[in-house]
This record gives sequence, structure tokens and C-alpha cells, in this order.
Amino acid sequence: MNELLVKLEQVDPVMLWGAQNEHFELIKKYFPKLKLVARGNELKVLGEMDESQLFKEKFNNILQHLERFHSLSSNDIEHILDASPAVNQGVASTVEKASTSFGGEPIVYGPNGIVVRARTANQRKMVDSIIKNDVLFAIGPAGTGKTYTAVALAVRALRNREVKRIILTRPAVEAGENLGFLPGDLKEKVDPYLRPLYDALDDMIPVEKLRMYLENRTIEVAPLAFMRGRTLDNCFVILDEAQNATEMQLKMFLTRMGPTAKFIITGDITQIDLPKKQQSGLHNALKLLDHIEGIDMIYLSGADVVRHKLVRRILEAYGDID
Repeated sequence: MNELLVKLEQVDPVMLWGAQNEHFELIKKYFPKLKLVARGNELKVLGEMDESQLFKEKFNNILQHLERFHSLSSNDIEHILDASPAVNQGVASTVEKASTSFGGEPIVYGPNGIVVRARTANQRKMVDSIIKNDVLFAIGPAGTGKTYTAVALAVRALRNREVKRIILTRPAVEAGENLGFLPGDLKEKVDPYLRPLYDALDDMIPVEKLRMYLENRTIEVAPLAFMRGRTLDNCFVILDEAQNATEMQLKMFLTRMGPTAKFIITGDITQIDLPKKQQSGLHNALKLLDHIEGIDMIYLSGADVVRHKLVRRILEAYGDID
């Protein structure tokens, strides 16, 4: 029987072990062959040498995550403990990679103490890529933070006066259901389709300031069809849900780009809501525009899912991720 003693110096035990020790109980479930005893600022680990060494590596990743991000959730712990050593080297769900692949520094500060950071390596790649490239495709399944990160980058560019405006757009396509007649004026009809973009903005800009930005069109949220015929310059433009744009719509959007604009296109090719007779333009765009200088493509994966811990398992069950 091997005994391993881990000193927990400068660690908030409440944040580490969770409310009512939920994090501690979760960690114990992942290592049923070990006996874990936490007392004060020490953790005693009893068990076989190989199992203890694996625990030490994983637990160090958890401590690094806590030190880096000053937060820890059950979802974070599961990402770290589920990742294999091979995954640890190339994907972003573990904290060891977080400390080496990306710094986790804030992208933007929101109201009420909200701090928006890149939480995975692929999100960090988005942050780095948009500095070097003017067009970025961020492709991945639901919950990977691609839209949220893109909006954060746009807000940061506006605050840093790198652009004068933000334009957020998405195709107004119903998600597999017929909503029928929608009451109200044109804005009221299309706003439900754009609600996810407003939700992201709410986290990053105080209510009154956001209202002012929307009124004076510093920030514009509009359906994709409204982009036709325009030249979008000196602005940060995000096309969300690009998998629901047809080939002609996507071509139209990309050719709106002015000399000093930044474009981010996000999409999930596993969730196409277009009618069966219509082809998504995203597949073709990714094929045609690959290897063009100034255009980058980042593919997020199941390891980047930052929603509830069950989202990744749901996507696995549906076969959207491996």
C-alpha cells in the first residue's frame, strides 16, 4: 500500500472541494481503488503506486485550473479527469494544456463582475487567430462557446477602438418547426431568431450602454438577408449559425467585407435547419476558401463543450462528437 501526501497551500478548500464536498465526492468516484482523506491543507492518498501517480497528475491539473481561472466546476473536473494522456497533449479540456497552450487571460470584462475568458485551447486559438487574420471560421458542435467567444472578441475590439461598429447577423431559419405568423413590426418578428446574440451581449455590456449602442447603431443585430447590397467596413462582423446559410447567401455575406473589417463565421454542420431541398453553403465555403491567406478555420470539438456536463454526453449519444 503506497501513501501519497499532497500539500494544499494557498488553495481555497471551499472552491476546491465544492459546496457540501461535491467536487471531492466526484473525484473519489473517478478513483475507486484509492482511499482519499482530506484534512485541513493536506490530502492523503492511499493505494497502489500506478493509480496514485495517475491521481497525482490529474489532481495537479485540477489545481492548475483553479490557480489559473480562480474557479472550478464539476464540469471542469470531469473534463480534466476524463481526458486521456493523448488528449491532454492536443485538446483543450485539461488544465495542463490550459497553462501551456493558452493563458486564460480575460478577453473582456462584463457587468456585475463577469469576466469572459477563453476556456479551452480552441477558444484561445480563436483569440490569437483574429489578430492575424481578417476572416475566421469557427466550426463546432453546440456548447463549444464559439459564438460567445466571437461576441467577446467583437466587444473587445469595439472597446479598444479597433473598430467603430459591431454587426451581428444570422439566417432567420426556424429550427425544425413552423412558428407560423409572428406578430409585431419587422424587428419584433426577427428578434427571436437573434436572441442568442443578445444574450451574449447582455453578459458583456451594461444594460444602459447596450441600449444606447443598439439605438445609435454602434451595435447592429440583424438577419442575414439585411446584409445584401452593403459594404461593411471599419466594423467587426459575426455571422452566427452559418450552416443555415445557402451557398449564395454565404457568398453574398463574405463579399460585403470592407478594407478594415474583421469577419467571424460560426457554424455547426451537424445542426442544419434548412429545408431538405436546400444545401448549406458552409460545407462548400470551407472547401473553397481553405489555404487562402488571411482566412483561418478552427474546428472545435467535444472537448471544448463548456455548457452543462451532460451536453457533451448528449452530443456523444447523438453521434455529433466522438
